[in-house]
Amino acid sequence: MEIFEKPWGREELIEHNSAYMVKRLIMYAGKRCSLQLHNLKCETIYVLQGKLRIYIGKTKEDIESKIYTSGETITIRPGVIHRMEAVEDAIYLEASTPELKDVVRIEDDYNRKVS
Repeated sequence: MEIFEKPWGREELIEHNSAYMVKRLIMYAGKRCSLQLHNLKCETIYVLQGKLRIYIGKTKEDIESKIYTSGETITIRPGVIHRMEAVEDAIYLEASTPELKDVVRIEDDYNRKVS
C-alpha cells in the first residue's frame, strides 16, 4: 500500500490496476480537497466514519452540497465538478476507474496548481 500525505489529511492507495483503483482517505475536520473534476475517471465515495460534506455540480455556479455520514455513498461521473470537506474528521473509501492523474483543479486552498 502506498501512502500519500496531503495538506487536508492522508490518502492510502490500496489497489491500482488496469481495471480499477481503491483508496482509503482520511480528511481532518475543517479541511477540504480541491474543487475539481475528472475528464475520464468515475468514482464512488463510501463514508466509513465521520461527517463529509460533498459539493457537486455540473458548473461552478450550480454547486450544491450534502453532508454524508457512515454508510452513505455517492457516485461522481466524469465532468462533474466536486469537492469533499470534512465537517468532522472523516474516513472514506474511493473506488474508481484507474485514471490516477486525471484531476482538473478549479480552486485549491493550498496553492497547488489549478488548471
